[in-house]
Amino acid sequence: MNGHFQKDQALLLAEKLKTGQISRRSFLQGLGVLVGSSALGLSASGAKAQPNEMIYVNWGGDAIEAMAEAFGDSFTEETGIKILYDGSGPTEGAIKAQAEGGNPTWDMVDCDPFSGQALGAQGLMREIDWTIVDPSKIRDGFKWKYAANSYFFSYVIAYDATKYDTPPTSMADFFDVKKFPGKRSMYKWGVGMWEAALLADGVAPEDLYPIDVERANAKIEAFKDNVGAFWGGGAESQSLLLNGDVSMALIWSTRAMLLDKDTGGDIKMTWADGILSPGSNGVLMNNPGGAEAAMQYIASTQVPEKQVKLFELLGNGPANPAADAMIPDDQKKYNPVDPANFKQQIPLDMDWYEKNYGAALDAYLGVISS
Repeated sequence: MNGHFQKDQALLLAEKLKTGQISRRSFLQGLGVLVGSSALGLSASGAKAQPNEMIYVNWGGDAIEAMAEAFGDSFTEETGIKILYDGSGPTEGAIKAQAEGGNPTWDMVDCDPFSGQALGAQGLMREIDWTIVDPSKIRDGFKWKYAANSYFFSYVIAYDATKYDTPPTSMADFFDVKKFPGKRSMYKWGVGMWEAALLADGVAPEDLYPIDVERANAKIEAFKDNVGAFWGGGAESQSLLLNGDVSMALIWSTRAMLLDKDTGGDIKMTWADGILSPGSNGVLMNNPGGAEAAMQYIASTQVPEKQVKLFELLGNGPANPAADAMIPDDQKKYNPVDPANFKQQIPLDMDWYEKNYGAALDAYLGVISS
């Protein structure tokens, strides 16, 4: 699920470097923060750690070649363990293939919590050692047996403020083309879209789960003539609004933040009825670097200063609540887990996604492609 989002993070850093918004130093620092440690570009077939090295698998992107320069960070300095970054993408199937043989080459992965939980239940992921990873540095409700929360982003309404005298303040407004005329855009891969449709259909936030997929898809089916495009990547979601192809879109908060900043507020965002999504770190069973070193790595990513740096570069909300107060006051409006923003949103239910995402996505794709 988050694979599309993670790829977008690397692309965002590359875009900022090319346009001069960040220095090469900040670019490399951002890449390092994304994986929590030093990095070397690896391919899936060539990823093999040596003693005192571990492999962390993320989603890569155009920026991966530059990551060979991003090492020497605090984790390596403190432990002597180098983290090698493999950008081949830790899909659930790839993690399973690595772990099932009992002799994986991967150590850690950036995974959806629901994927970590599903694989852990099959004996393919290690339990998080909460005596090493600090549970007090995790927000309430985002601690799992096989996954440690690492950041947040949201699915939010972004809209062309030049076209509306009154801004949208709910998913009901997003689906109301009489009150808010214009084409819409929605996410191609379903996540958050079922919740948005049900909220617009009158379901209370506390009653969203278990999701009534049939009802949600019916709402989307009836609405899809108003959808100018179903976007699959962050750059596409931005361009649809910038080019005027749509006047309102459900997009990642990281891209909505950029639109608001880059247009001087002509395109705005709202956290109202936002759908909050957590990312997480997971550790493969029998990982070659061992459980203790992997847990130490995860613990190192909990440092609030590192999480604030990731927010500054990309807009990811910090997993550690202590980081919230460290974000400058004028930027807190872009933090998905700032208390003022958090209370307006509904977190994704990882238990539901663990059990139902595959079948729900198949049905959703059938609706939007017909």
